[in-house]
Amino acid sequence: MTCTHLFSEARSKYEVGFGMKTALDNEAAVIAGAARALTTNADYDSLVEMAGEPQCVLIGEASHGTHEFYAIRTALTRRLIEEKGFRAVALEADWPDSFRVHRFVTGRSDDKRASEALNDFRRFPSWMWRNTVVVDFIEWLRQWNAHNKDNLVGFYGLDLYSMHTSIEAVLNYLDKIDPAAARRARQRYACFDHFGEDPQHYGLATVAGRAEPCEDDVVAQLTELRRKYAEFIRRDGHIGEEEFFSAEQNARLVMNAERYYRAMFHGRASSWNLRDQHMFETLSELFSHLDSGQAKVVVWAHNSHLGDARATEMHARGELNIGQLVRERFGERAFAIGFSTYGGTVTAASDWGAPAERKHVRPALAGSYEELFHATDQPTFWIDLRERNRANDLLQRDRLQRAIGVIYRPRTERLSHYFEVRLPAQFDVIIHIDQTKALEPLERTSQWDRGELPETYPTTL
Repeated sequence: MTCTHLFSEARSKYEVGFGMKTALDNEAAVIAGAARALTTNADYDSLVEMAGEPQCVLIGEASHGTHEFYAIRTALTRRLIEEKGFRAVALEADWPDSFRVHRFVTGRSDDKRASEALNDFRRFPSWMWRNTVVVDFIEWLRQWNAHNKDNLVGFYGLDLYSMHTSIEAVLNYLDKIDPAAARRARQRYACFDHFGEDPQHYGLATVAGRAEPCEDDVVAQLTELRRKYAEFIRRDGHIGEEEFFSAEQNARLVMNAERYYRAMFHGRASSWNLRDQHMFETLSELFSHLDSGQAKVVVWAHNSHLGDARATEMHARGELNIGQLVRERFGERAFAIGFSTYGGTVTAASDWGAPAERKHVRPALAGSYEELFHATDQPTFWIDLRERNRANDLLQRDRLQRAIGVIYRPRTERLSHYFEVRLPAQFDVIIHIDQTKALEPLERTSQWDRGELPETYPTTL
């Protein structure tokens, strides 16, 4: 190849790259025109006003380990409680662990501090709720409730991973209130005794035909418990009703978890849908329990659970999520807020069950919403995705969106942590923080502390 040909090829590549950069800059300028800065508390006023009217506000996170996502979410939630009368926080967490916190914030606990009330959050990933931001929020919520006893705000879990803990909770409740019913419950739940503490062993054994499912037993237990509702709550008034409600949710959780662990071996879509349907059912039960369905509730979970699945590639895989189900039920009485970031650090593990690490987040991929938002050169902003303007017309095009859960694998970034979405159909508002830092766990490990060092340490290459 001649020098002329080499020069021509290099120039062609430069012109293509320059053209792409120019297009990105032009799009970023349009986005910047619609962006609203988030630098002072007053900057949140209009966002709080918008979110304060609906009955169900979904506040997401683009990772399970980013400080700013948690901090802004708690700040918004505090204002929704103080100014807009919200009565509950429901989160992507197990019911029994969260209900211990609920007892603490409503003044019905022997726990002395928020960190102690969070002690049941020991299952991986413990940092997801045992972190400094959540501790501060729970302490605040306890003080708020102490001064607003007629409008207590609850703290509830929506998830279904706590099958064995929920079994124990049901048995402990029945031991106190109806020992004969407790004996019957033990006989039914004994169906799981042969499989140890890991419910996946149960799911595999039943799918492989080595054991009979416990489905009939768990359904019978929930049915009996519900039949005794009037008898059980008559004794203790409001507190009795609260405790019955918790026992009922635990029994329903066991029923749905039994189905979930069998479905795990039939494909991702089946188990994902069962999990999100359970979380939505729990949220629906919570609405019915509070103020006869009139209460206003904030939901905390990952973007992938709260952004409408119909606007993402999840839909093509046959997956739904809480965000979709809430929008279908509540319509305009639902309001969803998502988050994004371009780079920084995150608390995550390298593998399931591994220690928490402070990991460096790679710059966002080309063709992603995060890359576009970074190009605006604005450090922190939010966009009203419901407005009719050029920015939202631009955002309607399918783009990549980053999703980091409890595991972060930078080497497989595209495959592991991105999926295509249409942002304005996914959320009502997006909040972008360009550079974020890792969420601080209550128990800092040596692996997490080492995350303070540069990525290239000790070579500096």
